[in-house]
Amino acid sequence: MARGPCKLKKADITRAINAARKSGLEIARVEIDISGRIVIVAGKPVEIENENKNPWDEVLTNATN
Repeated sequence: MARGPCKLKKADITRAINAARKSGLEIARVEIDISGRIVIVAGKPVEIENENKNPWDEVLTNATN
């Protein structure tokens, strides 16, 4: 079964991201809709806390300081 032509190309997404950065926006995330719409969500990126964080990482970091 063949697919139809792509609605977006990588270059389209890159252009949108570069334009948002040049305008001074901090990009939190980029959403791409099935219909071909690119949504750039402005704001600071949310840091995801790693659930598999090793408790020794903090000890080693403090030891070097």
